[in-house]
Amino acid sequence: MNSTSEVWGAVLALLEKDLTVTAMNTWFSDCEFVELKESMLVLHCPSEFRRNVILNVYLDRIKEALKEIFGSGDFEIMVLTDDEYSDYAGEVKTSVDPFDDSRFTFDRFVVGPSNQLAHAAAKAVSGKTSGTYNPLFIYGGPGLGKTHLLYAIGHELKRSRQDYRIVYIKGDEFTNELVNAIQSGKNTEFRNKYRYADLLMVDDIQFIAGKIQTQEEFFHTFNTLYEAGKQIVLTSDRPPKEMLRLEERLRSRFEWGVLVDIQPPDYETRLAIVRNKAHSMGVPLEDNIAAYIAENVTENIRQLEGTVKKILAYRELIVDADINIDLVERITKEIIRGDREYTPEMIIEKVAAYYSISMDDIKGSSRQKNTALARQIAMYLIRKLINMPLADIGEVMGGKDHSTVMHSIKKIESAMATPDFADIIRDITANITNK
Repeated sequence: MNSTSEVWGAVLALLEKDLTVTAMNTWFSDCEFVELKESMLVLHCPSEFRRNVILNVYLDRIKEALKEIFGSGDFEIMVLTDDEYSDYAGEVKTSVDPFDDSRFTFDRFVVGPSNQLAHAAAKAVSGKTSGTYNPLFIYGGPGLGKTHLLYAIGHELKRSRQDYRIVYIKGDEFTNELVNAIQSGKNTEFRNKYRYADLLMVDDIQFIAGKIQTQEEFFHTFNTLYEAGKQIVLTSDRPPKEMLRLEERLRSRFEWGVLVDIQPPDYETRLAIVRNKAHSMGVPLEDNIAAYIAENVTENIRQLEGTVKKILAYRELIVDADINIDLVERITKEIIRGDREYTPEMIIEKVAAYYSISMDDIKGSSRQKNTALARQIAMYLIRKLINMPLADIGEVMGGKDHSTVMHSIKKIESAMATPDFADIIRDITANITNK
């Protein structure tokens, strides 16, 4: 083989001989090669659920394939989720170019009354890259298709205008890149990446709110692109007027073009989504099963897709599984409950993202002002949103004692009397509850 990266392709080719197309698409479609280091094959799989299935069900088959390729040897397999991969490689890795992914095109976007305007505006942008729809600001709750529309715009423009420089970034990653650029003295390279784009798409722009230097940088980037007639597309979980910590000059610019919202899909749209997802995954669903899912899973598309994926897992992992209403009812309850529950780790993650620090920093003992404040806010929100006992909060936060937790919560409660600080807490809380 010409390179170690070709090994994974050879492994997949051998697996395809034994597994169904559905199994390959379900469990290995987003699993990518990282490196082959001595007798260790390292892979990256964004989905923790799929990673666990690969390790629990297909591990021996992968090892057998490696042994067949190399003729001998006992290999170890490491499969990293996104967070683990970030630690492993030192940077966030996107598994595939989303604009090359056929799952995220306009043709695969199910249009209904709740998203019709957003879909039409996105299509207009993909065909006319400046003018009335600049900037295009799409907002709505999680799992409703905002990111799908960004990918679809990129897919269409990449196909029709190969010379176009398309830049896609998430709001929190924009901050992280800026921090890294400042630390490494690469400010010019950072600015050139964004200010010479023909199309800039920022997902979850709400995460730059409250970050003074990030907002300053994005303000000048926005102005440069807008004045040059370049297209800007932004998504958020809320409209600009509800971003309490967003600078007014940015808020007004976000409202210059077209603001469109996406609402949860109605029953007919949900039913069409369920059928489409089931068809694409090779899952035969009887009409009454599809109707039950559409009637009971109502909040977002991500829940609908998760339900169909879990049904597929039952079919793949449990021989002759009976896909009936009782099973689907249990699955839908698990999906909905899991999507609504908050965990300490989730809260710590969102607080860390807001302050552009790591979760380990929050759980540590650093007394740096921002880190200490973030730690106190995390304790306060864990108590408020989960009502966890103080001793348990201390354990989650790296072994803090009861009195430290109590002092932190009281300090945040007192600080909430200041309107600006109360806005910060509301912003972070919105980031958590709109997960």
